[in-house]
Amino acid sequence: MRVTELNYTNFSPEKLHRLLPYRSIMCIDMRCFYASCMAMLHNLDPMKVPIAVVGNFEQKGSIVLAASPPMKKRFGIKTGSRLYEIPKHPDIRLFEPKMEFFVRMSMEITNLINQFVPKEAIHVYSVDESFVDLTGTEKFWGPPERTAKYIQDSIYRQFQIPSAVGIGPNMLMAKLALDLEAKKTDFAKWTYEDVPKKLWPVEPLSEMWGIGRRTERTLNHMGIFKVGDLAHADLGLLEKRFGILGNQLYYHAWGIDLSPLGAPLVEGQISFGKGQVLMRDYRTRSEILAVILEMCEDVARRAREAYQAGRTISLGVSYSKDAFGGGFHHARTMDEPTNDTMKIYEVCRELFDEHYAERPVRQIAISLSKLETERSMQLSFFDQQKWKRRKLGAAMDALRSKWGPTAVLRAVSYTEAGTALERAQLLGGHKK
Repeated sequence: MRVTELNYTNFSPEKLHRLLPYRSIMCIDMRCFYASCMAMLHNLDPMKVPIAVVGNFEQKGSIVLAASPPMKKRFGIKTGSRLYEIPKHPDIRLFEPKMEFFVRMSMEITNLINQFVPKEAIHVYSVDESFVDLTGTEKFWGPPERTAKYIQDSIYRQFQIPSAVGIGPNMLMAKLALDLEAKKTDFAKWTYEDVPKKLWPVEPLSEMWGIGRRTERTLNHMGIFKVGDLAHADLGLLEKRFGILGNQLYYHAWGIDLSPLGAPLVEGQISFGKGQVLMRDYRTRSEILAVILEMCEDVARRAREAYQAGRTISLGVSYSKDAFGGGFHHARTMDEPTNDTMKIYEVCRELFDEHYAERPVRQIAISLSKLETERSMQLSFFDQQKWKRRKLGAAMDALRSKWGPTAVLRAVSYTEAGTALERAQLLGGHKK
């Protein structure tokens, strides 16, 4: 939410710190969650045993999904490493993911937290991370710091899963306290007074939650390299360059966030996207376009279900390591918004044909951004099939919602190149 939308434009960030309501928001992260879950199953201590959870043992290039602290410290293997990088050592324990079990564990941990606060005070951010509003619990459990630590202890006693906690006056500050301090110390509490000494020195900018590499590069070109530089940049210039995001970036550099619990943070829901690491190298144009069409269908479906349409379509392609890596990421903005699968696919196909370097592809990403309400879509005198395509898309979405993602598929999904059928058997992109 923009600060300027709440009639605070006449107040400096320093004054806003004094005016804004102070909440006690906790952001709790389960340390090495997948590895800790597997350790619990096999009666191991994740803080002592080098453990790695690997996507698929059958593929040497499979990604490490989680690594215990000893695995990181002793062998340099961390999340994102590859199976072939793991040395042969008798102390190392390797496991494939059990996604259904991980999800059940996450739900049980949420149920435990629910013993301390009502359900509406909990926002599950991911399978291993949640925000919890502890405001008002002082009468029952004492100071929020004590409550947070008691929740940590309870989780460890019941599930043997260690955790880290950040506490702040809003969701943003809680998350920053977690990422920038608590993940090293297990617990951290930040207030607005901590912003100058703890947040402003942070660099590179992508170390701050919500700033991606592309935004960082743009800010660097504007002479902004630290969070403190961002906090003292010209707000009007940031809004001119980034729009709403510029307003958010400026105030977030001051630790100011007005989002209610559970609202999308930092960039908000400004796009619908999908990324996929392919299980093998895709070497022909027709194979790659088959996957792109499947992904366009998924992105368009999510936009339609949210009654949103977008003007900007982005396509990112990463080449195989066997081709020495590389790739491209380009976007195109259309005159009118769309959530039509084939319209999105046509733009992606154009971008692909313009930039593809005839090299094997291993990763694809697609996004639809510059969103606006679907009601802004205009019926065209020259395209009388637009509304029929929208109704057809809605019918397909309804069938998939009721009968599962494979209830209705495009023909490309039944070819050797298609991935939709196989991925439907996965949970979170991995084996159930």
